Amino acid sequence: MSLCFPQQMVREQYVTTTQDSSVPAPVPDSIYKIGIYGWRKRCLYLFVLLLIIILTVNFALTIWILRVMWLNTEGMGHLKVTAEGVRLEDGKSEFLFPLYAQEIHSRVDSSLLVHSSENVTLNARNENNDVTGSLSVGPDVAQGNALNFVISSNTKTLFSADDKEVVVGTDTLRVTGPEGALFEHSVETPLLRAEPFKDLRLESPTRSLSMDAPKGVFVKALAGNIEAASNMDILLHSSEGLVILDAESLRLPSLPLGHGGVSGNAQGLYEVCVCPSGKLFLSKAGVTSMCSESQEC
Repeated sequence: MSLCFPQQMVREQYVTTTQDSSVPAPVPDSIYKIGIYGWRKRCLYLFVLLLIIILTVNFALTIWILRVMWLNTEGMGHLKVTAEGVRLEDGKSEFLFPLYAQEIHSRVDSSLLVHSSENVTLNARNENNDVTGSLSVGPDVAQGNALNFVISSNTKTLFSADDKEVVVGTDTLRVTGPEGALFEHSVETPLLRAEPFKDLRLESPTRSLSMDAPKGVFVKALAGNIEAASNMDILLHSSEGLVILDAESLRLPSLPLGHGGVSGNAQGLYEVCVCPSGKLFLSKAGVTSMCSESQEC
């Protein structure tokens, strides 16, 4: 932009302002030019041209970003911003960095799918930004770290675990493995029952098996046999009460036969004798008990 005024205009203004004066106005010897000339003028034009180019590029990039991101008055593409939060109408969302949200839920007619090529990790933090619970699902293992792990159905606790105990709150704990359940330490339960039409087995291959209860142990088979087998001894002990074997018939087929008793017992009757040590043996029956005459103890 040039601010140069023509020489004739300067001279006319000078004559106009001095023509009413009685003193003759001197005629200037030289005229000064006002404006930007030379390299300054060219730099100014170049700067203005550069600004126009930058504005054009910025406007084109803005239009391109709006088209690519699908920005509109309601949100960004299928991502709608509502009063309740951000809602994805249709499609998939991919997060390259951590996502912080108070609540994530799916639509009413669809399920929520969280997918990752490596693993999916969910962390819960407290007010000090310390991780108090985490859940990591990877290609080989799913791992959870928390002070207390609870699985519930409505208001009923189905499973809970902490550093002291594990609680199963269901009515029936079903183990479907071919080898059954393996317990390395003691088990406390009010009822132990097999599935219908299947046998219940309590087995300890290398150690002893013990069943204790403060008021008694009740073993019952409604439609089968009860079998107890051991490589050594089977002990039935009651500290304050009795040991009752209630059955229609009680058979002890392998009891040893004592040498004492009545000779010539043609009826083949025997009596069961008990030694002070608790050992049982058979003795030929007589009019009176012959157990004291036997030497089987």
